[in-house]
Amino acid sequence: MGQYLVGRLALTLLTIFLGLSFMFGVLHMAGDPVLLLVPVDSSPDYIERMRVEWGFADPLWVQYGRFVGNALLGDLGMSLRYNVPALTLVLERLPATGLLTLASMAFAVVLGVPLGFVAAVRSGRLADRLSTVGSVLGQSIPSFWLGLLLILVFSVMLGVLPTGGMGTLKQLIMPSVTLGLFSLGRVVKLTRSGVLEVLRADFVRTARAKGLREWAVLYRHVLKNAAIPIVTIIGLQMGGLIGGAIVVETIFAWPGLGRLIVQSIQFRDFPTALAAVFFTAVLVSIINVIVDLLYGLLNPRIVYD
Repeated sequence: MGQYLVGRLALTLLTIFLGLSFMFGVLHMAGDPVLLLVPVDSSPDYIERMRVEWGFADPLWVQYGRFVGNALLGDLGMSLRYNVPALTLVLERLPATGLLTLASMAFAVVLGVPLGFVAAVRSGRLADRLSTVGSVLGQSIPSFWLGLLLILVFSVMLGVLPTGGMGTLKQLIMPSVTLGLFSLGRVVKLTRSGVLEVLRADFVRTARAKGLREWAVLYRHVLKNAAIPIVTIIGLQMGGLIGGAIVVETIFAWPGLGRLIVQSIQFRDFPTALAAVFFTAVLVSIINVIVDLLYGLLNPRIVYD
């Protein structure tokens, strides 16, 4: 277990390092970084002075080493718009994105697992067909279109929910549904397939042959053994939700990391945008490690080498 954890953490650190390298490459491949950061009407003298002040006059390998070293120490640059450390802005917006992500995942899991379970138990029946159609629709509807549709119906036409912002439970409903609908479809689909596979296993037939009640067979034997693929998809979807929050937070004016990235790009505040993207990558990597460790708790037969 300890050896596996060390190896997994090393792989996570390598992923973060490669992410930093990718961010550095994107910043330079987009053109002269100084021209991207300064106002469009800047004079040549001002541009050259900023190039020296920000360190872009140094050789590329020197810039790369400084960029990676500072990032590993928590220095991701200064926000050009707010003139504060970019990491500070990211940490201020993190709770909002965390709340939206958790609410969206709760919506997907609380509805998705029971629907997928019922669909598997009643395979081939009406409940199974309805859940299958619903999961396909949930994964097919674009989040930006769904968000605008919900605003049109529940805010403009019915007037029962606010159009955006953060602070009340009503303001959380539409963004979490918009962001979580795709994950809901995935959870229903994976839960159904996982439960169906377990239902066909020999130990389930043996449990039924011993005379156990159906609810005991489903709860004690089927659900627990089908939990691993469910946990896997939940972990993967958590990362997807963090990334998908960019569109949803923009639509509903939700003050999270996604909206910060969009605003930073609009105002050419690339240090803040890169800091937000990097921090998102770190969060996704940590979530993947936690999901891997949960496997051993759900199934004692899994041994970490």
